[in-house]
Amino acid sequence: MNRRKFIKDTSILLGGLSLPVASSSLFSSCAKQELFKISLAEWSLHRELFSKKIDHLDFISLAKTEFGISAVEYVNSFFFDKATNKAYLREMKARSDDYGVLNLLIMCDNEGSIGDQDKVKQSKAIDNPFCPAAIFFL
Repeated sequence: MNRRKFIKDTSILLGGLSLPVASSSLFSSCAKQELFKISLAEWSLHRELFSKKIDHLDFISLAKTEFGISAVEYVNSFFFDKATNKAYLREMKARSDDYGVLNLLIMCDNEGSIGDQDKVKQSKAIDNPFCPAAIFFL
């Protein structure tokens, strides 16, 4: 090995070794931002909800305080009988506002298909209780 090649290779090696240190100090002052924003689906806690260990209205606070998540996705099965109860829906909205949690969607079972080719079935699906409930959260 000649002297020039040795100096070149050594310079490249030392430069490469110092790069992680320089880059970490260079970017350490940058604000760290979450790579992904996620939401919590209510179904994730379905066993606790069905067994009544968790109340549906407490799902919002659990998402925020226990898991640090600021967006939720509901399942109509857990408040099916409350779909037209405006006071209950207002309470859900108030709790989500209090915790700074976004209400993203309501997963609906047993409501029909709003994309049904049969216009009568489609109209029935749209008139089912959870279509108006979903609009309440907008």
